[in-house]
Amino acid sequence: MKVGLLGAGMIVHDLLSFAGEISEMELAAICATPSEATVIQELAETHGINKQYTNYDEMLKDPDIDTIYVGVPNHLHYAFTKKALLADKHVICEKPFTSNYREAVELADLAQEKNLFVLEAVSTRFLPNVLKIKELLPTLGEIKIVSANYSQYSSRYDAFKQGIVQPAFDPEKSGGALMDLNIYNINLMVTLFGSTDKVSYQGNIQKGIDTSGILNMDYGDFKAVCIAAKDCKAPIVTSIQGDKGCIIIEDSANVVAKFKLLMNDSSDEQVYELNQGKHRMYHEFVALCDIIDHQKAEEAQRLMDVSLETMKIQTQARKTVDVIFPADVSTSNK
Repeated sequence: MKVGLLGAGMIVHDLLSFAGEISEMELAAICATPSEATVIQELAETHGINKQYTNYDEMLKDPDIDTIYVGVPNHLHYAFTKKALLADKHVICEKPFTSNYREAVELADLAQEKNLFVLEAVSTRFLPNVLKIKELLPTLGEIKIVSANYSQYSSRYDAFKQGIVQPAFDPEKSGGALMDLNIYNINLMVTLFGSTDKVSYQGNIQKGIDTSGILNMDYGDFKAVCIAAKDCKAPIVTSIQGDKGCIIIEDSANVVAKFKLLMNDSSDEQVYELNQGKHRMYHEFVALCDIIDHQKAEEAQRLMDVSLETMKIQTQARKTVDVIFPADVSTSNK
């Protein structure tokens, strides 16, 4: 896979920190805005990236690139992903896939029409510990309650209170606690249990954005609650409770460095640490490279189904608290 990187923010820095460990992924180029030219030059020199662009259209014309990684702010995901697909490039788009469900469906349909892969980069789905948790679910008996709390006081919240609105808290940029943090909890739920149409969201809304909130998901026989906060802090923990035992994850849903299995009939706890000490994003990119390089269409569709269900849930949840993004009301250039 020959990748053109779009973006120069923290998520791209994270990717570059381990990209050299994946021999199947060739970093062919990096692109950012003209104001970030010095940054991408330094990144290119440090990580052996041959080409640098400050014009996205020019990078899309590069015949040495077959896949674009979209690592730009949330509200730009749809437009830049669509442009890459129209240029006959596969796309790996950072989470959240799009601003709403409608955009996600359109991109999925376009990729299918052009016989291309479009894949969302969400570490949760690929972590060995998460895959093991899914395998162990039957041992818990009947699932009754699932609770996931990802509360992390944002370094940008103090500025927000003073009237300085940065992208993480900007409805114009598809920000908020649901999109930034709770999206990982939703991904965990859909990965482990599938989707449900019975969702409701209670958010703490300031200046048109959810700074924290509680998402309730009703699966019929069991209930799940996803909590995320950027305006306060608490222990980050997920619990999956069955009538025979429970699983405890004392970590965020995008990391899951380890987890504990506790059974009702035993005082012993089993601890699992299967991520091999790798960067949280390592396993997802190994998997995504494999899908694209070996044309694994069924696996790509399975992952897209998770993306679509996740986008459907977040879109529905935002409607209940009137958190509206420009993408929700605009039909221009779609």
